[in-house]
Amino acid sequence: MSLTPTPPRSRWYTSLFVQLLVAVVLGVLVGTLWPEVGAAFKVLGDGFIRLIKMIIAPLIFLVIVTGIAHISDVSAVGRVGAKALAYFLGASSFALVLGMLVANLVRAGAGLNIDPGTLETSQLEAKTSAEVASPSEFILNVIPVSVFDAFASNSLLQVLFFAVFFGAAAVVLGRETCEPVLKVMEATLEIIFKVMAWIMRLAPIGAFGAMAFIIGEYGLATLGTYAKLIAACYGAAVLFIGILFVIARVCAGVPLWQFIKYTREEFLLALGTASTESVMPRIMTKLTNAGCSRATTGLVVPTGYSFNLDGAAIYLSISVVFLAQAFNIDLSLEQQIAALGVLLLTSKGMAGVPGSSFLALSATAAALGLFPVAGVALLLGADRLMDSMRVVVNLLGNCVATFVVARWEGQLDRQAMLAAFTRTAPGDGHDADGNVPAGTADDGAARAADVATGVPAPSTAR
Repeated sequence: MSLTPTPPRSRWYTSLFVQLLVAVVLGVLVGTLWPEVGAAFKVLGDGFIRLIKMIIAPLIFLVIVTGIAHISDVSAVGRVGAKALAYFLGASSFALVLGMLVANLVRAGAGLNIDPGTLETSQLEAKTSAEVASPSEFILNVIPVSVFDAFASNSLLQVLFFAVFFGAAAVVLGRETCEPVLKVMEATLEIIFKVMAWIMRLAPIGAFGAMAFIIGEYGLATLGTYAKLIAACYGAAVLFIGILFVIARVCAGVPLWQFIKYTREEFLLALGTASTESVMPRIMTKLTNAGCSRATTGLVVPTGYSFNLDGAAIYLSISVVFLAQAFNIDLSLEQQIAALGVLLLTSKGMAGVPGSSFLALSATAAALGLFPVAGVALLLGADRLMDSMRVVVNLLGNCVATFVVARWEGQLDRQAMLAAFTRTAPGDGHDADGNVPAGTADDGAARAADVATGVPAPSTAR
């Protein structure tokens, strides 16, 4: 009989998941009943996302450097990067193909008979004022002009690039030489995590503001206008998520439904704010607690935010076919294959670029001449209603990628994963990140890991 006192269970309304759910529902109600008021709450969502962005760059830098230092093998970093990019290429290509297949089956744009001359393009021009970078420009943009500029501009790929070099140099110099610096970095990382925990207390306010703005600005009436297009995108997303379940189980041995329950707060927050960046720091922490090595998580997740946008890929390929159908253009198989190739290039590295989906579609239309570039303006009303689909698929796709790459590298601790997945109920004596508070026994998680693996569960401190 255990003499360890049972930790007190917290009230249900203190659960972040419950608070986020209530905030999202209230946001929908306010946006529907008082559209102008709802649109005015945009500042709350934008403010919360800015708070998150404030800590993303230092978090990624510290996670990658300390993670690589713990690996003590520079070659492993290259292997992780190569395997991650190979996975990203395969996953995003499949997402594009799936989207195009669904678009051809549903034929959401058939019968619209749109005249390009009737389109209002002023909003489109504002959204596509940026330019699609050439491959050489994209590669150069990954290399920071200065370290300080990378952090100041919040360029995640540039921060990641420098962090890999910094971590590799620390490994080459040796643990003893770099121990003082690494200790400071570990302590700084703990401070960043504490700041993140404080920011997350404001998550319901941010989710409310973002949802009230989306519904107030664009309205539920838009659903009827673009019903078939929205149904095609969300249907393809459901199919892709089903495939992710299979990939997670077969390639990494991960029960994805348990992982979703474990990260339900993060997915609901991403859904409410229509932003995957709002949960990046927290999802990286949970992936590490769920058994993925810190170095793998630090490399795969930020890179995936630019190279593995599966939800965006589904939306883009469906949109290309939709627009062609709307202009009564019957795309041949060769034209659709060419469109897939162009989309595979134009969709990469565009995370965080305002109007990136319109930019990619406009570049594809211009490159192939399939339909008037001005036709992209047809999607202005529906684009924001696709955000929920895009962010959920993008986020889940990158989480699965992290598990798969960690498994390929032998850096997935299944005992820690199973222990983490048993600690998902609100008020079970764990903190907001699913960690066991210092000095608290977690006999239930330990027993679950014992039964599943046949060996005692390890400490979850990472």
